[in-house]
Amino acid sequence: MAAFTLFHARLGRVLTVLGVCLLSFFVNGGAPGISLMESRNLVAAREMVAGGSWLIPTMNQELRLAKPPLPTWAVAGWQLLIGPTENLGLLRVPAALAATLLVFFFWGLARELTRNHPGEATAPGRTAWLAALVLATSLLVVTTGREGQWDIFATSLAVGGLWRLMGGWQRPVWASYWWLAGAGILLGMAILSKGPVPLYALVLPFLLAYLVRQPAHRQAVRARAGGTVLAVGLALVIGGSWPLYVWLKVAPAARAVARVEIASWGERHTQPVWYYWPFFAFTGLWALVALAALVWPYARPRLRGFLPYGVVLGWVLLALLLLSIVPEKKERYMLPLMPPLALLVAGLLSYWQNLLRTGRPELRDNSPDSWLMRTWGALLLLLLLALPIVMVLTGFPSFGWGSLRFGLMLLLAVGLGAGLVWQGIARRRVNFLIGTTLLMVAGILVLVMPAYPLWEGRRDVPGQRQLRQVGQAPALRAVQRWYSLDTMHVKQVWAAGRAVPIWHPSVAQLASLSQPVVVLSAQPARQKLPAGWAGYFRISRQDSFYLDRGSKSGVWYIARLDAVR
Repeated sequence: MAAFTLFHARLGRVLTVLGVCLLSFFVNGGAPGISLMESRNLVAAREMVAGGSWLIPTMNQELRLAKPPLPTWAVAGWQLLIGPTENLGLLRVPAALAATLLVFFFWGLARELTRNHPGEATAPGRTAWLAALVLATSLLVVTTGREGQWDIFATSLAVGGLWRLMGGWQRPVWASYWWLAGAGILLGMAILSKGPVPLYALVLPFLLAYLVRQPAHRQAVRARAGGTVLAVGLALVIGGSWPLYVWLKVAPAARAVARVEIASWGERHTQPVWYYWPFFAFTGLWALVALAALVWPYARPRLRGFLPYGVVLGWVLLALLLLSIVPEKKERYMLPLMPPLALLVAGLLSYWQNLLRTGRPELRDNSPDSWLMRTWGALLLLLLLALPIVMVLTGFPSFGWGSLRFGLMLLLAVGLGAGLVWQGIARRRVNFLIGTTLLMVAGILVLVMPAYPLWEGRRDVPGQRQLRQVGQAPALRAVQRWYSLDTMHVKQVWAAGRAVPIWHPSVAQLASLSQPVVVLSAQPARQKLPAGWAGYFRISRQDSFYLDRGSKSGVWYIARLDAVR
């Protein structure tokens, strides 16, 4: 009977995490428009599916060697299963699956880190389970998991590698090889996703925090030296296989790309060293709890019964330091900080749950824990009440007064708001605060996220057409070969629905044309083509399109060229 109850409890936890991941990463996945990095990945995947090389990827028929290919393989492989598509919701499924894997890999890692702590005795695995839920609903994880680019794949596989490392180091020597071999495979795949970046930003700070000044941990690793060497070897062989192949096949191009990428670390997107200081805010609705869990004098005595506080805090701070000393900085680069932050948040939540269960005096009205829970509840209440008001103020159709979405959001706000006042703020029921946070994330993603395309297009100029609309003209769609007479932005290449390689034709090349071609350019085609073109072909159709939504985004021209018979 006890085993049956335990099975159902574990099954319930698994189903809860799966449900949260479904809402966080899959529902309304096509709502946000395509980003620059995502368009690069999707264009390269489209060319693989169209018959291009899978080992030497191309982007707009030019070598694409700046990023390893595993995320592109994932999107291309997915299209082989479902068929070629431009539906962003479908194309983002591989990234959503990678984000789901990240949550489950992290859940396993958190179990390994917390299993022997005394706070887990009354509810084994609770802290790790809470950590998985926190990570799955953290702002940066949700946004990155809904975008088909490299970071979510690299972070997911690197966390999976750490989970297998930890599992191998904590098991008997004879059983560790299987675990450590899996770690090597996953870490190698992480390298194939974003090169050495996940090792630097995620694996290295974890290993430093776990091994430095931790003699017992180092002894466990030494006792499993054979399996650890196996893991390192597999990671290097798998992760280094593609760079080696590229080097053997196209060494000059690989050298040129390497020089550009190394230089970009100090020249592109440079930010001051303190750029990442508000990193805790990227946990979203958990931000206040995350900030409290980072304060050593407050958090250490509370969390050390539930997790190795010094190791996890060191993991966060070392990762923050390593990221901060690199001049190139972007918000999505903070993704490696989210797993340890989620574990710290879960540790504090477990501590509060334990206070309520045992009725300890630390929960008196004027205690720091009481004030934190009340402040967290008040912030959730303010946001919850603001959501229906914002929906009305935007004025978007099907989101205002009388709409189903507004009605559901109003019911959610009133119901949860009343509960927050009574259960969350007055009585400090941490379980209600946790449940409210999860439901608010779900409500935003289900009811508010569909408004995102309307928000992106709020400044659209009526009648202003873009390449995706212009290129649908039958006279243009029927032409197989499209070229660009100027350097074309990759987002425009994606919008074209096909490769549009750059083309600088000579008169002799124009004279040899026997089939129609479509040309795109920053100026009308007549001004870009070489002198003497009129004797060989005619411009049978010409149009223009805007590069973006705004009226000041710039105009390009598209023309069909037909040979003169």
